[in-house]
Amino acid sequence: MKQIKTLFWRHDKLFILNQKLLPHKIKYVICKTSDDVANSIKKMIIRGAPAIGIATAFGITLASREKKFKSTIEQRKHVIKSAKKILKTRPTAVNLRWGIERMLSLLEKLKNSNSTKYIQKELLKEAKKILKEDILTNKKISKNGAKLLKKKSNVITHCNAGALATGGIGTALGVIKEAWRQKKIKMVYADETRPYLQGARLTTFELKKAGIPVTLITDNMAGHIMKTEKIDAVIVGADRIAKNGDTANKIGTYSLAVLAKAHKIPFYVAAPTSTIDTKIKSGKEIPIEERSKEEVIKIAKYKIAPDGIKVRHPAFDVTPSELITAIITEKGIFRYPYKF
Repeated sequence: MKQIKTLFWRHDKLFILNQKLLPHKIKYVICKTSDDVANSIKKMIIRGAPAIGIATAFGITLASREKKFKSTIEQRKHVIKSAKKILKTRPTAVNLRWGIERMLSLLEKLKNSNSTKYIQKELLKEAKKILKEDILTNKKISKNGAKLLKKKSNVITHCNAGALATGGIGTALGVIKEAWRQKKIKMVYADETRPYLQGARLTTFELKKAGIPVTLITDNMAGHIMKTEKIDAVIVGADRIAKNGDTANKIGTYSLAVLAKAHKIPFYVAAPTSTIDTKIKSGKEIPIEERSKEEVIKIAKYKIAPDGIKVRHPAFDVTPSELITAIITEKGIFRYPYKF
């Protein structure tokens, strides 16, 4: 099966897969400017921490070439201004900031250049390098994580941490795909992941395409499945990991970790080291994005709640490090107490 690309660069434009239309329609949004990229991130057209980091890098590249600059100084100011706009789109996923910092660091190194075209060329080269690195990182994470699973494993996953959330085969789903290749997977139970239903729309779509046995469950069925089925592991991705191992991931992950602990089931987080934010000591410092109430009171176009109802919509929660059995990265497997 040919893997669907989350994003790709062609003809000086960034093509981003519109994940809001999946699984029913495969359509790409063509980004010609950095604002197009920022809009795609903000509106969840692209999501998943590693994928956002990659898109950000290409967004910076677009900023450097989206108009005719009189000088490299003018170009540089415009790129920095565009980077600040992109930074505001999704506060929780640290890969977004990581991508911006890496691109702006290169821009700083190029400050003595007097060629706007040379700067454009070097920024594009760096963005492509970030994408290539992510593909390789995914493979390493997958191989490291597959070692933790035994034959005929039943696994629960939450949200989507697959190819659609990265540049490669995925993090948590990458582990599952590699374990399937090694004949270790019996069944994957995918949480639907309210309110955006990334598990129902994206994870089941990916696993079905890959020929991996998958059963969709609603988020509130996880405890029952753990109690009545033989679940061998829970594997999830991450949007930000603090220095002590506290992990922010899609809302509902924390509940899953508590249930896993109660049922003595290993709880694994799979993520690249770029998701580890060593600048913060614990999960208390991770900003939690609050999204629009419309995403909660509607499923697709259909309203499911009364008019005027009060809504809370934190898009992420933080799982304390003591509930995490291991964090799987491209550099190896880390266990509690975490020291990065």
